[in-house]
This record gives sequence, structure tokens and C-alpha cells, in this order.
Amino acid sequence: MSENLIAQVQSAGVVGAGGAGFPTHVKLNAKADTVIINGAECEPLLRVDQQLMDRQAEKLLTALDLIVDHVGAEKGVVALKEHYHAAAESLKKALPAHPKLSVHLLGAFYPAGDEQVIVYEVTGRIVPEGGIPLAVGVVVTNVETALNVLDASQGKPVVEKYVTLTGAVRTPKTVKVPLGITVAEALALAGGPTVPDYKVVNGGPMMGKIVGVDSAVTKTTKGLIVVPAGHPLLVSLERPVTDSTRRAATACMQCSLCSEVCPRHMLGHRIEPHKLMRVAAYGSLCDPEQTPMNAYLCVGCRLCEYACVMGLQPWKLNNNMKNILAGKGIRNSLNNKPEHAAPFRDYKRYPVHKLIHQLGLAAYDVDAPMDETVPAFRSVTLPLRQGAGAPSEPVVSVGAAVSKGDLIAKIPEGKLGSSIHASITGTVTAIDGDSIVIQA
Repeated sequence: MSENLIAQVQSAGVVGAGGAGFPTHVKLNAKADTVIINGAECEPLLRVDQQLMDRQAEKLLTALDLIVDHVGAEKGVVALKEHYHAAAESLKKALPAHPKLSVHLLGAFYPAGDEQVIVYEVTGRIVPEGGIPLAVGVVVTNVETALNVLDASQGKPVVEKYVTLTGAVRTPKTVKVPLGITVAEALALAGGPTVPDYKVVNGGPMMGKIVGVDSAVTKTTKGLIVVPAGHPLLVSLERPVTDSTRRAATACMQCSLCSEVCPRHMLGHRIEPHKLMRVAAYGSLCDPEQTPMNAYLCVGCRLCEYACVMGLQPWKLNNNMKNILAGKGIRNSLNNKPEHAAPFRDYKRYPVHKLIHQLGLAAYDVDAPMDETVPAFRSVTLPLRQGAGAPSEPVVSVGAAVSKGDLIAKIPEGKLGSSIHASITGTVTAIDGDSIVIQA
């Protein structure tokens, strides 16, 4: 293991390029026998990773070799969906120069990119409840994250982000932009919204969050989806948990379809959403082997909602239960390691194209060609928290002149977090408790 690579990755501010943004230098401080590049591009409509695998196949495999050698692994695998034809072809052409590496083609199902699902699909190993892939000797990293690790090894910090701009925009595309521009500025690169009344989902339609147009593009921004007002997706995301709970109490018929498609349940974990729904109606799970703590095993993929014939939201109730437990200081203590996945699991995987139609997003499932020309912007607002952990601490003052790539905020001593670097050359014009503003 190279301590130097860990220091380089930490110095460059590399975090997971989607999801929670876990600091990559912590993830790489490990020993494993297998490294998986997660190229499943789990969320519908997003295009970043499949395009990067196509356009930067050799660079990605070089990055994977670097990580494989660093953690002492025997092999590295790029896992991507079988219908990403261009990406698969580019990777296979580059493979002969990388004898430790291989490509694994996944089915077109959701959520193929869940890290525990992808570990099982590639290795057949089941990650324990509440555990991480390292528990079974595997390190999983996102495509863009791996490319950032290679850049970090060459002294290049994370100052830009690839983002798919899609939904109700004039010209769907994938762009490379400086960190800290606004959502509105990013959407303008796609010609702007085509509807006057809309909201923007940051991330994918399943696990993304509604954000304001004045919010910033960060290290974890993977896609920005413009959704017209009144769209069923917005109705689902904005439904109050009190309403979801009332509906669960009156309409859940305990058919168990939600549990049948739950990806963690199908791996053998003790999460059965239909039983957790009983709390709403009965104040009990009516099963001595289940407790509210089982909600901690819910990954929040939202698939349960689209399997439910009543349109109920077990994921939202699970999230509420997790918040209640955490608020009382009760942590997850479930850590069983199942020996076998659920019977007939392979026949219960949820087709992603079916899901897109159920979401009402088929009209937006279109190409979003990549444009890697980084546009110039006059101002950026860089949040001090751009991933898991504590906010970074500024190391510059108002009035300081900074160049693109300069360190402007560091990880607090003894804390989990990531460094922040200037994404444009200019002058620091404001620093508050949440962000640093740079004007060109």
C-alpha cells in the first residue's frame, strides 16, 4: 500500500463523485482482493459514467490498475450494464494492456449500481447487514472518482465536475463545469428549461433531491433533471411523511410486493418493507423477529414505491423511523451475514426501462452528448461541505488572490472531510460559515 497515494488523494480533495461523497482517501486506506469500478450508472437518465467509460477507457483502466496495486488486490473489474455498447467496446479494446483487469456486463435492472448489489453480481459475495464491501474483501469506486484518483496521483486537485443536464431542457447534454457555479448557470448550458414552471432534481429521479436553481454544483452533483411542476415524480418526492404514514395505515394490504423487489431483502438482509409498514396501522410489526431497527437496512432506493399497487411509500416511512431512532441515540446493531441470496432473486430484478415508464420520464430518456469544453464563469460559490464529514476550514482570507487549483479550505484536524480548491482564478470576495466566493 502506498501511503503517498493516500496523501495525494487526500490533498486533491477526492470524494465519491455521486451519492454521499465519502472521502476517497479513507476508502483507499485498505487491503482488498478485488476492486470494482461501478459503471452501472444506477439512476435512470444519467449519462456521465457510460460516456466517460467510452471516451476515457484507457485512462480509466490505468486508474483501476493504480488502485488495484495500491490495495494489494488480485484483480480489478469494470462493471457496467450490457446495453452500454459503446463503453463496453472501448473498454474491451483497451483490456489487453491490463492483464489484471476485466469487464463484467450487468443486466439492465435497477438498482444495479447499489454497491452491495454490484458486489454480489460481480463476486457472488454478500456484504453483511449494515456493512461495506470491504467486509468481503472488495473496494468499490465510481468511474469519475477513479479518474480523479489518477489525476490526484499526478498532482491535479478536484476543481471540475461532469454533470448530465436533462429532463425538460432544450438541449440535453453532459458538461464539464467548474465546481461552485449555480444550478441555473449549469442549466443554461443546455439551453435552459423548456417549461416556465419547474423544479430541479439533483442526482437521479430515484434517489436525487429537489434543489433550488441558486444552489451550487458540488463534487457529488452527477445530474440535474428539470421536472415540470405537477409531474408525478415531484408529487412523490414532496409528499409529506405524515401523509405517507396515513396512507400506509389505511391502504397497505400486506401484499409484500415491496419486499419481493427490495434489493437488500433479495440479498438476504432482514429488511421486509411490508412488515415495517405495519407500524403505521398497528404500532407494531406483529413479528417478534422484526424491530423498527430493521429500517436501518433500507438503502432508500425507492423501488418499493413503484412495486406497490397502491402507490405507497415504504422508503419514506423507513427513513422517518431511522431519523427517530437516530434522534434517540439508537444506532444500527444488525450485522448478520446471509449465506445465500433470496430464491429466484435473478427473476425479480426490476427492469430499468419499465421503471422509467412508471416514473413518467420516457420522453426524457434521450441522448445527452458530452461536451468537455469547460466554459468560463465570472464567479463561483464553493460550499465548505461537499461530501460526507465535517465542513472544511478556510485557509484564505477575503481579498486573497487565488489561482485555479489552489487550496482554499482544509479538512479540520482529526475529522472526516475533504479539502476544497479554487475552481477558477480570481479574488476571494466573501467567506461565511458555509462557503467561499471567488470572483474572476
